[in-house]
Formats: sequence, C-alpha cells, structure tokens
Amino acid sequence: MYSLEEGTAAVRIARSAIERQLGIEGPAPPVAPAPFKEKSGVFVTLNTHPGRDLRGCIGYAEPIIPLRDAIVEMAKAAATKDPRFPRVRPEEMGRICVDVTILTPPVQISYGDVDDLVSQVRIGRDGLIASRGPYGGLLLPQVPVEYGWGVEEFLSHTCMKGGMHPEEWRRGTVDFKRFSGQVFGERSPGGTIEEMPLA
Repeated sequence: MYSLEEGTAAVRIARSAIERQLGIEGPAPPVAPAPFKEKSGVFVTLNTHPGRDLRGCIGYAEPIIPLRDAIVEMAKAAATKDPRFPRVRPEEMGRICVDVTILTPPVQISYGDVDDLVSQVRIGRDGLIASRGPYGGLLLPQVPVEYGWGVEEFLSHTCMKGGMHPEEWRRGTVDFKRFSGQVFGERSPGGTIEEMPLA
C-alpha cells in the first residue's frame, strides 16, 4: 500500500512530465520516494475538469520498469499517444485532472466454468486483463465502479476492449488475469490530490 504522500508524489511527477513534454514551464517534479525504485505496473489517466470526460489513458500492466520511470513514460504517452484522442494541447492542461493508478502484479484466474469465473471477480477490488490468441484488453478496477457494472458486464466490456465479442467469456475460451490498484488523483487541475475510493 502506498501512502497519500507517495500518491501525491506520483501525480505531481506525472503532471510535471506532461507539462515538460508540452513545453509548459512549471514547478520541478518532486523527488521520487524510495519505493518508486521498485518495478510496478501503472496507468496514467487524464480527465477533463469539471466534467471528468476521459482525455487519455495509457499504462503498463506488468511490473517491467521502476515505478518512477513508468509514471513519466505513461504520463507523456497518455497526453500524446493515446490513439483514441488528439494530442493534448498546452492550453488544455489548465482544464485536465491527472490520475495515477499504481497496480499490483496481475494474477492468472483459474476457473472451471463461467460461474466459477464470475465468483472470483469482485467489483471495486479487481481490474481485469482478457486475452485470447492475438486479442487482449484491460480495464482498471475503477471502471466498473464508475459505470455501475456488475461482474458479468465487466467481463463483457473487458472482452470488447480487447476486440472480442462481448459474450466470448461465456464460451470459456478467454484467459483472464486480475489485479488491484490504488488510484491517486487531482480534485482540480494541479490542485489537491486524494486517494480515490474504488468501491
């Protein structure tokens, strides 16, 4: 578990990386806490303010590089490389809130049938990775909470995110991994940072 102080540093590092990428002069990023030297998966999400419409979201699911480096890389990518959105313009940053989700390592879900699969997924705790052959999709733990989905809807939407039919999981042909995370985000652009509840 990361403290609020550590989560605040994560978000400040992410915003600073984006502003520098966009040529905005701002405060220097904080010194990364010691735990940020450890490898961790992380996603950086950009939302408009005050409407909180998605403006970009990219991340690493697996712990492949140190957390601080992952935050910097994914912050830049969320602002400039999310294929669903145009690049963020410098003048937009005053209307964008930055969230950072720090992930636990994904764990394979072993299940016998679809009822067993459904019983092992908990809304408000789990994020999901669905994969079948060349297809794969990921949804963060906060997504089903934000949309009010049940477990079956969550499974269907994760399949859809990966380019599969929404009912593919019912055929027992999809591999799933689950992970959890802590979400830290700005209440207003560049403002106070808090840990966002998942449930």
